Amino acid sequence: MDLCLIKVFLPLTEEQNIQQLLSSYPGLETESIFKSQQQLLVNILLKKERVETVVDDLKQKFPNLEDCQLLVLPAETRPSQTNVKLPKFSETDKDDRVDQQEVYTQISQGIRLDTTEISLVILSTVIAAIGLVQGSEVVIIGAMVIAPLLKPNMALAVATTFGDLSLAIKTIKVGLTEIVISLLLSILLGILVPVNLGMNEIAIRTSVNLSDVVLAFASGVAGAISLTVDEQKAVVGVMVSVALLPPLVVLGMLIGSQLWQPAIETAVLVSTNIVCLNLAAIATFWLRDVRPQQWWQKFQASKITGIATTFWLVILAILISVIFMFQINQA
Repeated sequence: MDLCLIKVFLPLTEEQNIQQLLSSYPGLETESIFKSQQQLLVNILLKKERVETVVDDLKQKFPNLEDCQLLVLPAETRPSQTNVKLPKFSETDKDDRVDQQEVYTQISQGIRLDTTEISLVILSTVIAAIGLVQGSEVVIIGAMVIAPLLKPNMALAVATTFGDLSLAIKTIKVGLTEIVISLLLSILLGILVPVNLGMNEIAIRTSVNLSDVVLAFASGVAGAISLTVDEQKAVVGVMVSVALLPPLVVLGMLIGSQLWQPAIETAVLVSTNIVCLNLAAIATFWLRDVRPQQWWQKFQASKITGIATTFWLVILAILISVIFMFQINQA
């Protein structure tokens, strides 16, 4: 009897899908699924005449399969064990990092602009505006908790390190849309409820210095680490929102109140925070090896990461120069 061995390499997230597909094939000679920290290795031993059908089904079920991820080999002997599945790694054997593909999948599936995201942007903006006018740090923190500003920045960093231009474009669209919605609503609130620089929570966000750069970098690192380890995301989301939401709302309210000079400094603060968040996240993902593992994908991703990093660094250098000019004028 002529037999062939199909070897398939898949992300860990596809384990349930491949099991469902294998269960739909009655009478396979044998099958086995081996799991590592990075991927699944699926071995399927079957009669030669069934190979074409199974391969076609695999390619249809997993359209992103590359040729090097699906191999068909002649088999002259049968393995001694059937339906072998290695046990999962114990907690002591696991690395604390999440698999690269899992990070990518989590981000790419989570970045979207639906009614829920828009509602959270609107609610967090209104709550932040109330907290800023009332001078209530508690209310501002409440706005930070629900602000959905973590995902677009982290998703853009992931898209950069993976060299995924389509995800980057999608992320930029979502991120800019959320920023525009929050900014326009803040401008409207600034027209309806004019603010002044005597309001403490407003005033402290109308100046920018190097400590704000450090805060943004720390927030970006924290956000990136939260995606690569099994930690609670809420606290990190608050940290990232600290660097984005309140200054963004202040900027809109200052524009609505026609306070142009402080609005310019707040705009520099918002821009600096966005740049630093992305730079810090890119560096963190790179150091934690969250990037493609195949050499040709890694080469392409490295070029895109280099271009994006250079772009962010140039913008950051310009912004730091502007910050120094502000400080000199104040002195």
